Amino acid sequence: MDRASGIPGPRRRRIATWSAATALALSVAGLAAAPASAADVNNVRNAGFESGLGNWTCTAGSGTTVSSPVHSGSAALKATPAGQDNAQCTQSVAVKPNSTYTLSAWVQGGYSYLGVTGTGTTDVSTWTPDSSSWKQLSTTFTTGASTSSVTVYTHGWYGQAAYYADDVSVYGPDGGGGGDPAPTVPAAPGGLSVSGTTSSSVSLSWSAVPGATGYNVYRDGTKVTAVTGTSATVTGLSASTSYSFQVTATNSAGESAKSAAVSGTTAATGGGGGGGGTLPKHAVTGYWQNFNNGAKVQKLSDVPAAYDIIAVAFADAAGTPGAVSFNLDSAGLGGYTVDQFKADIKAKQAAGKKVVVSIGGQNGTVSINDATSAANFANSVYSLMQTYGFDGVDIDLENGLNATYMTQALRSLSSKAGSSLIITMAPQTIDMQSTSNSYFQTALNIKDILTVVNMQYYNSGSMLGCDGKVYAQGSVDFLTALACIQLQGGLSPSQVGLGVPASTSGAGSGYVSPTVVNNALDCLAQGTGCGSFKPARTYPDLRGAMTWSTNWDASSGNAWSSAVGAHVHSMP
Repeated sequence: MDRASGIPGPRRRRIATWSAATALALSVAGLAAAPASAADVNNVRNAGFESGLGNWTCTAGSGTTVSSPVHSGSAALKATPAGQDNAQCTQSVAVKPNSTYTLSAWVQGGYSYLGVTGTGTTDVSTWTPDSSSWKQLSTTFTTGASTSSVTVYTHGWYGQAAYYADDVSVYGPDGGGGGDPAPTVPAAPGGLSVSGTTSSSVSLSWSAVPGATGYNVYRDGTKVTAVTGTSATVTGLSASTSYSFQVTATNSAGESAKSAAVSGTTAATGGGGGGGGTLPKHAVTGYWQNFNNGAKVQKLSDVPAAYDIIAVAFADAAGTPGAVSFNLDSAGLGGYTVDQFKADIKAKQAAGKKVVVSIGGQNGTVSINDATSAANFANSVYSLMQTYGFDGVDIDLENGLNATYMTQALRSLSSKAGSSLIITMAPQTIDMQSTSNSYFQTALNIKDILTVVNMQYYNSGSMLGCDGKVYAQGSVDFLTALACIQLQGGLSPSQVGLGVPASTSGAGSGYVSPTVVNNALDCLAQGTGCGSFKPARTYPDLRGAMTWSTNWDASSGNAWSSAVGAHVHSMP
């Protein structure tokens, strides 16, 4: 969230520029790979970097091989962007004319791109944001009538972290270049376990299988979903019911035997996942500014009743790693005292509202990257809850987070605060493009105690929707097609909210009128009011909407909360 008046920070400017620059490439990239036939071979040489950088060329000395992390074998590529170099590594691959090939690679780390040039037809590429675990990129291309070789490339992105790549493949007819052998059927997955349950879902995780490109999940012997990662959430289950689950590994050679079975029992009650005590089925969240940046200064008591969750912005990093502190800006808020603030929190709670403390914002520097800092975070947030009476915490860290230790921190906080704890999150659009992103992983890891994710649909530029198409910010399609990613990615509808600016002054870009917000809510919940994108199904339990901020809303005569709040609360 922006603390400055309507001005996005440096991180926001970089992402918006990048999104616009890549939109055209993404719109033509093949995002689904066709299976290879039995006669196909991998035409890439040294595909797993077992022979160092043999057959590969990396720009500006950016590439090296490492023994960890690896997807399979004993080595992988590590390439590090620096300055104006995006760490591109290439190989010339022999192919046959007039033939179709599947290009794929496993990547991890910073922003990662995979593509091919010189096809003689349409050159293609695909990408993923930063990923803390191995993720497969895959696309297809067709060679021209006189094409005998193509250039395959990987690269990262300027100013981003190093990326890792392994098991690059160009499967198709043998081009005669002496590539790697075709894959064999992978082994059955091991380590299958239940990682979480709600009244209507069971979350599973398992160990990666070398050579696998995907996994099938079976419930009571029937296939229910297919994923590329090593976790999945099976939804649509009955409460208080035991189910048996198995997983298989797949690649172009076939499907493995089923794993050993595990049992998972759904919870007795609940509304489809999530914690957070008593909230209306459809709720409105608003951020209240503990500072003066030109928006109307408010006391908590000034916040309209249309807001069901009020996120107090912000708590900041304390001196101890992972710990946070909150100090009311009494001077900047016209003499608003701590005692008045605490009394106003109690009054809001008496009126049925929830008040949470938001961590971070655009300038936040809270870092939780080990067990000690995770414990410090949980302890300090719980202390703020006891001191001020907050109902919970909002995670608005816009400079990255560690899914493993943020999960640990929030679960520790939950154990202290109990089932009434409210946990909300406000990731940027880029943070929720894929379930492999750290923010998305964290949300799924704590799904059983998570209240709502209010993604920020602004300050981002064009982004991919769940249908693989690129949508421009500021439209019904942008809101619905990006919300669809979260809904299809494993979050319960009751855990998804649409985060938008309250006015044109509230963000650098992405403001939409309340009418557009209401149309998007209706499109997702009821299938009406849609633009060109219409979800495959409706989500009547969709949680609602969020805005930055109650102060910018007040500066505009509370026009946003009057229109959107009334609409959200009237949803069936």
